[in-house]
Amino acid sequence: MKHPENKFLTGLKADERQVGLWVSLSNNYAAEAVASAGYDWLLVDMEHTPSDMATVLGQLQAIAGHGSTAIVRPPWNDAVMVKRLLDAGAPGLLFPMVQSVEEAQAAVASTRYPPRGVRGVAGTMRANNFGRTTDYFTAVEGQTAVLIQLESRQAVENAVEIGTVDGVNGVFFGPADIGADIGIVGQPMHDDIWALIRPAAQMLMDRGVPVGTLVSNPDFAADLMNDGFSFVACGTDAGLLARGADNLLANVRGKIE
Repeated sequence: MKHPENKFLTGLKADERQVGLWVSLSNNYAAEAVASAGYDWLLVDMEHTPSDMATVLGQLQAIAGHGSTAIVRPPWNDAVMVKRLLDAGAPGLLFPMVQSVEEAQAAVASTRYPPRGVRGVAGTMRANNFGRTTDYFTAVEGQTAVLIQLESRQAVENAVEIGTVDGVNGVFFGPADIGADIGIVGQPMHDDIWALIRPAAQMLMDRGVPVGTLVSNPDFAADLMNDGFSFVACGTDAGLLARGADNLLANVRGKIE
């Protein structure tokens, strides 16, 4: 049995536009509800959710086989957590709050076996289909998406240096945290935030580095992709549930005489 193709990573390399959705409800049943919707990638979040290894494992199992590529965001750029997520079969990782070239290099190293990195070696695990994937140890590096998240003015100003680190497959801009860093909290669509992001994103795109982000406005998400962003998440499962519940209640109450 050969290692499966990472379709998300293949898409990045082919300069395809890939639409994503944030998966933050920390539940495999909820993950399965969106897994077959047809998104190119689903971000399983651990940084801002109550998720742990057990819940993420269930989410990965629920998403597998439905066509979307699961990308996991660990709570921090931590080699031990990364090792466990990769052993659990995460096809890609989004590393939060990367501030420097050195931190990007550490992120990449945590996904590589020695001598190219520091990932510990397990023999029988979900990632290699419990030992049945015969080329796992040689193929996994080329089939694991390594995405770096920039979340401060400093990181954005160093976007090219960070994004061109060997082994980084894409750079993700976090507008909410970038906004907070420049004194604009809770307004991720603010023009000043995007005036900082857009030139850095363009410099990366000019160098062939795929760029992505998360926005909750579908029109703006489409605009970004039309402008060259490679992977954009256009909402969150929690947001869809909350706003759907609000709208349904308002709709029914508004029709009661």
